[in-house]
Amino acid sequence: METEGRYTLVGALVLAVIALMTLAIVWLAGFADQIAYQSYTIYFKQQSLDGLAVGSPVKMRGIKVGVVDGYRFAQGGDEAVSVTARIDEGVPVHAGAAAYIKRNLVTGIAALEIDNGASGSPLLLEVPKGERYPVIAEGSSDIDKVATAVSQLAVNGAQVLEKMNTLLSDENQLAINRTLANLNELSSHLVANKQSLDAAVQGIRDASDEFRFAGASISQAATRAEGSILGVGQNAEAALDEARLAMEKLQRDASLISERVQLFTETGTLELTNVSRDVRTSADTLTTAGQRLSEPRSILFGPSPQQLGPGEKLP
Repeated sequence: METEGRYTLVGALVLAVIALMTLAIVWLAGFADQIAYQSYTIYFKQQSLDGLAVGSPVKMRGIKVGVVDGYRFAQGGDEAVSVTARIDEGVPVHAGAAAYIKRNLVTGIAALEIDNGASGSPLLLEVPKGERYPVIAEGSSDIDKVATAVSQLAVNGAQVLEKMNTLLSDENQLAINRTLANLNELSSHLVANKQSLDAAVQGIRDASDEFRFAGASISQAATRAEGSILGVGQNAEAALDEARLAMEKLQRDASLISERVQLFTETGTLELTNVSRDVRTSADTLTTAGQRLSEPRSILFGPSPQQLGPGEKLP
């Protein structure tokens, strides 16, 4: 019984150690995987993923920097394919990076090529809302650019050919023939009337010379008129100065006359006041003398006792 108990204990310890080692290995493997790689998501809408598989290399400037971890059809109506790429953590992926499919023309095996952004731009670390990893934009390869350019060239060539066909239609050819015939006829008339044309050209030259001479004469007349106008302006300015001086003198004379009239008026008023006062005094004197002359008795014998003098009063 004791031997069986020891075996059971040893077996349990061995199983526990194996379980711990398994968990440690799994944990270390996951932690190492998390440290060694940085995952990114790329949505391909325009390019075909023919030849791309899980484990296909992810390259940057021709150097393998990671692997394709998986792909799936993205949800939504744009029919995009979501590809998850695991890139070495030591490889910087800048904002503005673009990914495209680079395919071997012989074997048809495809690889994911990343055109990194500018070296001065920040690292692509932001995870958009609803995504697990940062998103790298879809780019275009040189072959796609060439194919697009060739396709556009073919379209432009077809349009040119169509326009040439339209230009060289029967109606246009007939119109071109008529135009050429008219030009031929016109050139014949010009050759026949060469002397008349020469005379007309000479007449135009003579007329231009006369216009030039007339322009020079007009310019000289304008110069003389400008001088005359300047002289008139100067004379007018001198006349205005004289008129201003005369007005100032007239104003000063008027002020002097006004002062003299005011002084004369004040003096006359004072003299009239004195004369009026003298006249009033004379009138009072005459009145007093008349009163005295009206009573000769009082003059000869003096005033009667009934007459009170100044300051007197009856007892």
